[in-house]
Amino acid sequence: MSRVVDAIAPPRMGRSFRWLLGSSWVSNIGDGIALAAGPLLVASQTSNAVLVALAAVLQRVPWLLLGLYAGAIADRVDRRRLVMASDAARAVVVGILCVALATGRVSIALVLVAMLLLGVAEVFADTTTSTLLPMLVRPDDLGVGNARLQGSFLLANQIVGPPLGAFLFAVGSVWPFASQAVLVALSVLLVARIATPKGPVRDVEGTHVLRDIAEGVRWLVHHDAVRTLAIVIVAFNITWGAAWAVLVLYALDHLHLDAVGYGLLTTAAALGGLASTFGYGWIERHVDLATVMRVCLLLEVLSHAAFALTTSGAVAMGIMVVFGAYAFVWGAVSTSVRQRATPMALQGRVGSVYMVCVFGGVVIGQALGGWIAETWGLTAPFWFAFVGAGLTLAVVWRQLSYVAHAQADPAEDPGVPVRDDDGPWPGVADATP
Repeated sequence: MSRVVDAIAPPRMGRSFRWLLGSSWVSNIGDGIALAAGPLLVASQTSNAVLVALAAVLQRVPWLLLGLYAGAIADRVDRRRLVMASDAARAVVVGILCVALATGRVSIALVLVAMLLLGVAEVFADTTTSTLLPMLVRPDDLGVGNARLQGSFLLANQIVGPPLGAFLFAVGSVWPFASQAVLVALSVLLVARIATPKGPVRDVEGTHVLRDIAEGVRWLVHHDAVRTLAIVIVAFNITWGAAWAVLVLYALDHLHLDAVGYGLLTTAAALGGLASTFGYGWIERHVDLATVMRVCLLLEVLSHAAFALTTSGAVAMGIMVVFGAYAFVWGAVSTSVRQRATPMALQGRVGSVYMVCVFGGVVIGQALGGWIAETWGLTAPFWFAFVGAGLTLAVVWRQLSYVAHAQADPAEDPGVPVRDDDGPWPGVADATP
């Protein structure tokens, strides 16, 4: 067992990384349970399609409204404590929902309010959690660290959690949410074991949140490598969102799959991603990062064309496995590149800009995808994605060599990561849990 643990979380990365990874596993299982149980609960309370769709929207809108603010707060306070507080708030909200379910006082209004509150808490929790890894491991280990965290998301949130949530909901509507509340609370305890310096990562005296946000956006705009990465994120999420907006109709009407086939299609991506994220260490050791980035983006372009051309469900599932494999490698690479290039004091703000780019791009793409499909047919969004992503890749192709190896300017970033087992790295305040 110890060999398995060492392979997943190498000892060189420190005990705090293991606590962070453990918290990611348990919270993702809880969120995966809710991923299936949440829509089932909404459907049990109303058959109104608008209200059903609103429940999903309410968990995404906070990212667009509060994402930049959450990033600024993450750079102003003790990050570990903010993660704990945000997840504790999530556990309380789910706990209240459990009481309502157990007492028979649940209503669609209460469910919608709970979805909104959970969405707000998730913005602060997820934004701040992404800033912890650069504080815990060496820059050279960021790729492996991000890959392991993505692996926990794939296995726990996408594969294990949803069927477990559906099963628990069938047993009783309160059980999946009670399980989620317990698991999220457990993740708070695990995060509490992480060792980071006390207090904020920067001096906030005389500063203002709005000026902090502006500083983060301004830094990104003027940093060539990070700005290029942001452009790629926006463009590729618009094209991806356009294609995936009609995926269910594409599967049912174009590939002529049934509901089970559609489920297998989406699961195939998770399986591909799981394989690639756990093999990420080998990829990083043997392939130049710029090459990895180019291959991932090129595969994205070609996958859109392949989906547009095929009419076979089996072939589409094979493409989806490849999609999952390169998409999650790209996620680990792009996140690590950004974290290495961003000063520690700006990690929250720059990371939040990226999350706004992700969600904003997907929302724009989904709106375009529905209109394109309605006008030109179900494969048209995939051709749009092929052309749009291809043109973007052609523009940034040469710049990726510089982007892949960008490093934070030492003059901007005197801070360095912290480890709990070997003590703080030079120049960092004492780290205590």
